Amino acid sequence: MTGLRLGPLLRYVDGESAGTATIWVETDGPCTAEVRCEGGAYGSSRTFLIAGHHYALIPVTGLAPGTAAAYEVLLDERRVWPPEDSTLPPSVIRTPAAFSPETGTDPAADARRPGSTQSTAPGGAAPAPELRVSFGSCRWASAPVGEPDPVGPDALHTLAATLAADPGAVPPDVLLLLGDQVYADETSTATRRWLAERRDLSEPPGAEVADYEEYTRLYDESWSDPEVRWLLSTVPSCMIFDDHDVIDDWNTSASWVAEMRTKPWWRERILSGLMSYWVYQHLGNLSPAELATDKLYAAVRGEADGTGRLREFAAEADADPARVRWSYRRDFGRTRLLMVDSRAARVLEEGQREMLDAEEARWVRDQALTDPGERDHLLIGTSLPWLLPPLVHDAESWNAALARGERGKRWARFGEALRRGADLEHWAAFPTSFEKLAGLIAEAGEGPDAPATVCVLSGDVHHAYVAEPAWRTAQPRSRVVQLTCSPVHNSIPLSIRLGFRFGWSRVGRRLGRAFARHGRVDAPSVTWGKTGGPWFGNQLMTLTLRGRAARLSLVQAQIRDGEPETGARLVTVDERELATE
Repeated sequence: MTGLRLGPLLRYVDGESAGTATIWVETDGPCTAEVRCEGGAYGSSRTFLIAGHHYALIPVTGLAPGTAAAYEVLLDERRVWPPEDSTLPPSVIRTPAAFSPETGTDPAADARRPGSTQSTAPGGAAPAPELRVSFGSCRWASAPVGEPDPVGPDALHTLAATLAADPGAVPPDVLLLLGDQVYADETSTATRRWLAERRDLSEPPGAEVADYEEYTRLYDESWSDPEVRWLLSTVPSCMIFDDHDVIDDWNTSASWVAEMRTKPWWRERILSGLMSYWVYQHLGNLSPAELATDKLYAAVRGEADGTGRLREFAAEADADPARVRWSYRRDFGRTRLLMVDSRAARVLEEGQREMLDAEEARWVRDQALTDPGERDHLLIGTSLPWLLPPLVHDAESWNAALARGERGKRWARFGEALRRGADLEHWAAFPTSFEKLAGLIAEAGEGPDAPATVCVLSGDVHHAYVAEPAWRTAQPRSRVVQLTCSPVHNSIPLSIRLGFRFGWSRVGRRLGRAFARHGRVDAPSVTWGKTGGPWFGNQLMTLTLRGRAARLSLVQAQIRDGEPETGARLVTVDERELATE
């Protein structure tokens, strides 16, 4: 009998007209995977084979708008989800509903709130539907049950446990995982033991991941925690990679890439990283319509073993990143999400460095500016923050100037060594791209049809903060905010806490400008300041959007005094209004 190895993950739910969803599973053998929902919605798909592992992305159709339908997963007509001994709530697909001004109701909001009744707004105006977007990045897998967790409680696990324990709790409508979903270069003690049984860890890459099979172990470890597995089965998710999904400082510079390509283990690592990302993360980011026209997906599914075709694709993507677009768009009613690849799409030649290649940049621009007047909120997801602490920004801009030769060859060599050693490779390290993004955000936020907010959602830097820019020329009509939230579950060394606090300080800002003057770096077109934070802990941010109103909350996973880690709870550490109707 075929069993369920991993999943189900609820990935896509139609945010426009409702009625469709996709659910991802990994099985332990070939089979037909089915999803059967209350109310009659249904989907099935035959598994495809990659490197000895079997997967299916099941398209579900027939979902009624504005409902919450419990579902089960069957493999060759045998139910495998939910587990027979599960004590967790049923996995549910919640579909949005188009707002009805005639009735003033939002059935999707009612479906999220058991026992609640939707009312009209003050003055009799009909309220708009609500959208809750939770996000964060940088997550080590939860510690095994009964073992101490040296970095504290996992915010994702704690969110899952909180929702499972309270039937009246309101779940997010979508979960954005903004990079470092797995750590190929920082493996757990259990994974290191498993790796040691496969190969000699004294040989490179040592205790890091070497191939596709070892990547599957990382995803097993990260997504098999029962509460997290349930959460991902019932809350749709959007994902994008960052460096640790492959290796620390991935694609820092052209010389870094050239050096890595001389290492005998690197080719297998990068191909396996891209292959596993496509299978475990990227496929679920796509809509059913996009999947229907995806030639690679069709080719992989059409072969008895799709490994060779997928490996060819990964090799092409590594050799010429411009041939592949990992960025994607999702619309949730009148909210648009642009998830931007700020790792694989880079142009790295000195003097031409860009965060995005020309084609990817054009695509992002087109998606940000299309449909004016039809969006109340524009969300730009990028694993790396656009606005950093001013000292860090100026240090990265200075370093980029040195590395391209602004102060001569000796300084250029120093700049490259410092760039790698200090991880100086955020948007500020690509000054032209920083300015292009500033210009795009300003253009998207101009005019009478501008969205109420433009929110840049990021992670990576192991702390959370809110920053707001001011343009040296005309200020956009939209409220623009940088919302950074990291980590979900990871270490926060004292050096990070002290360094980033200093980076936001007045003294740090003055030191940064001194760096910039030495590098002959022009002042950026925007200035910015921190309006919230920094906050340190395992944490998640949530945007609650209703019409043109926007509210932000930040929660941290904390342990109750005197109780074991199983008593972790979510504590709200900040709430603020970003926009009102």
